[in-house]
Amino acid sequence: MTHEILAGTGARRLADRRIAGWRALFHRSENVVLSAALGAMAVLPVAEIILRTAFGFGIPGSAGIVQHLTLWVGMLGAAIAAREARLLSLSTGAALLKGPWKAAAGVFSGSTAAAVAALLGIASVQFVQTERDSGNVFIGNVPLWTVQLILPIGFFAVAFRLWRHSSYTRRGRAVAALLVGAVLYLVARPPVDPQHLVVPAFIALLLATALGAPVFTALGGAALILFWGEEVPIASIPVETYRLTVSPTLPTIPLFTLAGYFFAEGGASKRLVRVFQALAGWVRGGPAIATALVCAFFTSFTGASGVTILALGGLLMPVLLQSRYSERTSLGLLTACGSLGLLFPPSLPVILYGIVSHTPIDRMFLGGFLPGILMLLIVAWWGAREGARSGVAPSKFDAGEAWRAIREAKWELVLPLIVLIGLYGGFATLVEAAALTALYAFVVETFVYRDLTIRKDAPRVMSECGILVGGVLLILGVALGLTNYLIDAQVPARGVAWVRTTISSPLVFLFLLNLFLLVVGCLMDIFSAIVVVVPLIAPMGEAFGIDPVHLGIIFLANMELGYLTPPVGMNLFLSSYRFQKPLMEVCRAVVPWLLVLLGGVLIITYVPVLTTALPAWLGR
Repeated sequence: MTHEILAGTGARRLADRRIAGWRALFHRSENVVLSAALGAMAVLPVAEIILRTAFGFGIPGSAGIVQHLTLWVGMLGAAIAAREARLLSLSTGAALLKGPWKAAAGVFSGSTAAAVAALLGIASVQFVQTERDSGNVFIGNVPLWTVQLILPIGFFAVAFRLWRHSSYTRRGRAVAALLVGAVLYLVARPPVDPQHLVVPAFIALLLATALGAPVFTALGGAALILFWGEEVPIASIPVETYRLTVSPTLPTIPLFTLAGYFFAEGGASKRLVRVFQALAGWVRGGPAIATALVCAFFTSFTGASGVTILALGGLLMPVLLQSRYSERTSLGLLTACGSLGLLFPPSLPVILYGIVSHTPIDRMFLGGFLPGILMLLIVAWWGAREGARSGVAPSKFDAGEAWRAIREAKWELVLPLIVLIGLYGGFATLVEAAALTALYAFVVETFVYRDLTIRKDAPRVMSECGILVGGVLLILGVALGLTNYLIDAQVPARGVAWVRTTISSPLVFLFLLNLFLLVVGCLMDIFSAIVVVVPLIAPMGEAFGIDPVHLGIIFLANMELGYLTPPVGMNLFLSSYRFQKPLMEVCRAVVPWLLVLLGGVLIITYVPVLTTALPAWLGR
C-alpha cells in the first residue's frame, strides 16, 4: 500500500514537472513572438526609407503591416504583463490588509478584473465576427479578421491570468471562478433592467480598483457598465481599441520606447552621467544641474515611464550625497527629475496627445521646446539654490575630462539630432524616424559599445519593452471606448455650453483648467488621462480661442506634475521602491520641487508666447 502511494506521488510529481516544462516553453515562445514583432516594426520602416531613397519604391503594404504589428505587440505585451502580474494598478489597498481579509481582497479584485477582461474578449469575438462577415482583406488574399483575432485571444489570455493570480489556493481560485461566472451570467441575463444595476456595478468596480485591480479594469469596466446600462452593444469598445492601435502614428510609441529601453539597459546611463557631470559639475550646484540635464535627456526617450528613476537613480544618488546634498534634497530632486523632459521630442505623451487631439505632432514638439527648457531651468535653479544652502562646493572644470566623456558618449549624444533631422528635414515620417531611432539604439548598444549581447540581452530588453507597451496600449484602448461613450452622450458639448454660460474670461478658464488638471493628475495616469480628458477639454479651449498647441502644452505640463502628486503619482512609488524609502518620506521630500514646478506651469499657462513662438517662427 505504501509503495502504491509513493508511486502515485512520484507520478504526480513527474506530471507536474512536465506541465511546468511545457508552460515554460510556451512562455518563452510568447516572448519570442513579441520580440520578433517589435523587431519587424523597427526593420520595415527603415527598409522603406532605404528602398525609397535608393530605388524610388517601397514595400507594398508596409505601413499597414507595421500598424497591425502594433496591435499584436499591444495584446501580446498585455497578456505577458498579466502573466507576470505587472499590469499597472492605481492602488495597492490589499497590501494594507492581512490574513483572510487580504486573501478575500485579492479574490474579489482579481475576479472583477478577470470578468472585465473576459467581457472585453466576448465583445472582441463579436467585433471579429462582424469583420469576417464584411469580407475585408488585409494584404493579398489574407482576410483582415484573421489578423484581428489577436484581440479576443489577448483579452481572454489576460482574463485567464488575472484569474490565476487572484489566489494561490485552489479554494480561492474556485471562488474567483464562481464570481467571474456570476458576472458573465448577470451581464447576459440581467434579472432587472440593466439601468437599475449601473450604480451597484460602479460601486463594485470602484471597490475592486481600490483593492488593486489594474487600471484597465476601471476604465474598461466603466465603459462596459455604461454601454450595458444603455443596452448598446459592447463590441463598440474593441472597435475603438482596434481603431487606436492601428492608427498611422501610434507605432511611434513602442518604437521610441524600445530605443529608450536599449539605452537604459545598456551603458548609456553611466556615459551620459559622466558627460553632464563634466560639463556642469564645475558651477555652484553643478551636481543638481547635471542631474536635471541627464534625467531630461533620458526621459525624452523613455516617455516619463519611470525608467529614468530606475536606470539613473543608483548612479546619481551617491553623486549627490558625496557632493554634500542632504538625503531629503537628493531624494526629492531625483523623484522630480523622473518626469523632467516630458515636453522634449520624442516624448511619448506628446505624440499621444497629438494623435488624440488631432494636433500636428511636429507643432506639438516645437511648442513644447521652450516650456520644457523653462521647467528644466526651474529645477536646475532650485537644485543650485539647495546646493548653496548645503555648502556644496563646485569642482574645478576639467576640459580634458569633459572632452573624453563627450567622445565616449558621442554615439548616444547625437541621437536627438537623428530624430530632429528625420522629422523636420523631410527625410522620414514620424514612424520611420522612430524606427530609425530604435534600430540605431540597438546597433549602438549592441555592436558599438557591446554593452548588450544579441542572443541573450536583446530579446530580454525587447520583451521588457513589450510588457510596458502592452500594459499602456491596453489602458489606452479601453479608455478610448469610455471616451466614445462620453462623446455619444454629448458630455463635451454640454461641458462647453456650461463653461460658456458660467465663465466669461479666458484667464479664469485657464486658472480653473489648471486646478482641474492637477486633480486629474492626482487620480489618473498620463496615458489614460490623455485619452479620456483631452476630448472633453479641447472643445472648451477652442470656445475661448486658445491655441490648440498652447492648450496641449498646458495639459502635458500639468500631467508632468501628476507624476509627483499622491495618490497615484508613479514617480513616488518608483522612487520609494528604488531607494527603499517609505512612501510618506518620498512625498515630503518632493513637496518643494512640486511647488516650484507648479510655478513653471503657471508661467507656461499665462505666457502663451513660450508655446506659440517657435511654431509661428518656423511656419508650422
